[in-house]
Amino acid sequence: MTDTASQDRQAIVVDEVFSHSREVVWKTLTNGDLIGRWLMAPNGFKPVVGSQFTFQTRPAGEWDGTIHCEVLEVVENERLSYAWRGGHAGNEGYGSKLETVVTFILSSLETGTRLRLIHSGFQRPTNDTAYQNMSEGWKKVVKKLDTVIAEEASSTTFH
Repeated sequence: MTDTASQDRQAIVVDEVFSHSREVVWKTLTNGDLIGRWLMAPNGFKPVVGSQFTFQTRPAGEWDGTIHCEVLEVVENERLSYAWRGGHAGNEGYGSKLETVVTFILSSLETGTRLRLIHSGFQRPTNDTAYQNMSEGWKKVVKKLDTVIAEEASSTTFH
C-alpha cells in the first residue's frame, strides 16, 4: 500500500495483482451480490454512471452508519469510480463527515490483472480517523476480493 498526500487531503492507494482475467475481476467489482462478499452488501448498486446506492456500517454519534454512493465513472473492464459519502459534521473521529471517491483501475498483465484502488479526498485533520481505519480496512478488503475473484473464476471455468 502506498499513501499519497497533499496539504489538506490524503488518499489511500492499494495495488494488487490477481492471476485472473480483467473480465473476472471486473465482474467481481460490479456485481452487487459479489460486492457483498468482499466489501459490504450494497443497496441499489448498478454499474451505471449516475446510479446511487448505499452501504450500511456501524453508526456513530449523529451518523446512522449509511454510506451514500453515486457511480461517477464506468469504463467496462478498465475503471469504476464512485462517490463515498458518510458521517456527520457533528461527529469527531469515527463518524466524522466524509466526502471521498473510490476508484478501481484495472490493467492487463501477462500474469493476470493489476488492480489499483484509490480512495481519495480524506480531509485533514477531520478525516484522520477514517483515513487510518480505512487504510488498514482496504488491505483486508483486497484480500477478501482475491478470494471472491478466485471462487468466481473457478465457477466460471467449471460450469
